[in-house]
Amino acid sequence: MEKGHIDWYILLSVVGLMLFSIAFVYSASASIAEVRYAHSDVLFINHTIRVLIGLIILFVFAKFDYHKLEKASFPIILSSILLLILVYFISPPVNNAYRWINIGPLSFQPSELAKFALVLHFACIISQREEVIKDFKFGFLPLMIWTIVIVGLIALQPNFSTAGVIFLVATSVMFIGNVNLIHLFSFSVASLTGIVIYGLSAPYRMQRILSFLGDTNISENINYQVNQAIIAFGNGGLWGVGPGKSRQSHLFLPESYGDFIFSIIGEEYGFIGTLIIIAVFVLIFWRGFKIIRKAPDLLGYLLSAGIILTFAFYMVVSIAVNCGLLPATGLPLPFISYGGTAVFFYSAAMGILLNISAYANVFPKKNSFPIVEKKDVAFSKPELI
Repeated sequence: MEKGHIDWYILLSVVGLMLFSIAFVYSASASIAEVRYAHSDVLFINHTIRVLIGLIILFVFAKFDYHKLEKASFPIILSSILLLILVYFISPPVNNAYRWINIGPLSFQPSELAKFALVLHFACIISQREEVIKDFKFGFLPLMIWTIVIVGLIALQPNFSTAGVIFLVATSVMFIGNVNLIHLFSFSVASLTGIVIYGLSAPYRMQRILSFLGDTNISENINYQVNQAIIAFGNGGLWGVGPGKSRQSHLFLPESYGDFIFSIIGEEYGFIGTLIIIAVFVLIFWRGFKIIRKAPDLLGYLLSAGIILTFAFYMVVSIAVNCGLLPATGLPLPFISYGGTAVFFYSAAMGILLNISAYANVFPKKNSFPIVEKKDVAFSKPELI
């Protein structure tokens, strides 16, 4: 298949976010690193190294033909499930949660692999089974099983927020993939009922929701992080207090360099700074949707849609939590929050999107919808995997 140039708008936007995140993380983590490690630049150095590795991964996957991932999708998603199971046996829990696999100085979060593995495998299944995608047994059932397994294992860690977002991504890709709407609606209603029951079963989650809804009988400590994040936005005003001059990052706001880094950006760079960050994300999504529309085949269409939806959901939820529009939850801001596993897999996913854009750009504008090549061979029932 002929290749053209990659989407430079997305490339420059992503690289810019990753490089600026180094400064954001240093400012947000210096005080905490000084207390924890006696050196203010420990987290800054770790993040810088990870960003540089992430940039290498980004360019490698941008050059890697995404069609070759089709054969690897099953081993990748199977590996992610095995890792989600191993997390209960290899490493001790942190705050009663089994989310990380620690091997010496290295740590790995299997859920970061699982969310993109699910997107990749769904794109492969739907593109291979287009002829029977509306059939329950050979079309919808495999997608349903993979969703239940991945989302269920992540929810049991417990990691309710990540499980919820992955469920939204999975059902969205199913909808875009033209599955039977009755099957999808029934599955979604049953799953959402189970998710709500599970979510309300934990007292701390119930307290977070009640506090968010304004129950004054709930301790203020439940929403402490969100309250401190809102204070940070208030301190920043329109133009911000200036780079490195955040007060909330001085041990007032836990996870100021991770899940709540957007509020530190708002404090230091003000409302204008946060608008710029949001504008860069919007540019990425806008160009991403152009890639989706011009994707050369169904695999590229579904894969690019799944990647963009994953980034969009994570960005919206993370920013909404920082602004107090959603109950507190632990979702990092893509390409900006401190992290290792997330940086690597976000970079790989965006590299895949750039590779799809290279194939999409060689087609004329009239091909604004994915072109699906019809197979000449007779259809045989696929294996149920």
